[in-house]
Amino acid sequence: MAVILCIETATTNCSVAIAVDGKIIALQEDNNHQYSHAEKLHSFIDQVLAKSGILKSSLQAIAVSKGPGSYTGLRIGVSAAKGLCFAIDVPLISIPTLEALAHQAVIENGFIIPMLDARRLEVYAAVFSSENDQIRETKAEVLDKNSYYDYLKINNVCFIGDGVEKFKSLCKHKNAIFMEGKLPSAKQMGALAEIKYRKNDFEDVAYFEPYYLKDFIPG
Repeated sequence: MAVILCIETATTNCSVAIAVDGKIIALQEDNNHQYSHAEKLHSFIDQVLAKSGILKSSLQAIAVSKGPGSYTGLRIGVSAAKGLCFAIDVPLISIPTLEALAHQAVIENGFIIPMLDARRLEVYAAVFSSENDQIRETKAEVLDKNSYYDYLKINNVCFIGDGVEKFKSLCKHKNAIFMEGKLPSAKQMGALAEIKYRKNDFEDVAYFEPYYLKDFIPG
């Protein structure tokens, strides 16, 4: 049974949770469109520790959302996670942001496509089965009305994430299901982090970097 602190800062949602044996026992998050992660993250960490009654020294691992997502958000989350790992000497676990987001969608059959806004008509997206098995790698891709047709022609496709609003205006296919208003959350990281912990699937704390997918472009 592992006690894991989960940190998610890849989008505007600053989210922190404590997971025990893969189950979330405390959660603190705030979707502030001004990206106030630098101000709130450490406070949220203190709050979930207080809510759960767990001491920082009792944590057995730190899990962080690895991206893709906001360049600034990812750097803040990963820097905090690495700092904690060094401070209390625990391993670092990275969770792919889109994989965790896909776990918010529950469908009986078909495909799940988590997508995050990457500016203009571009999104970061991956494709998962209804059982949450990844069947296509993560890509940065420009949307058009024919995007994901190969999946839509076969079965239902659930699109989830803050890139959905862009695609909904382009896609009118009858098999498309749009879950709007959903962002990555630390709530879905607990079970995924527990699996990695049991496999000793850890990152090198000193050299780990977020998965940006694209080069940073200021402005």
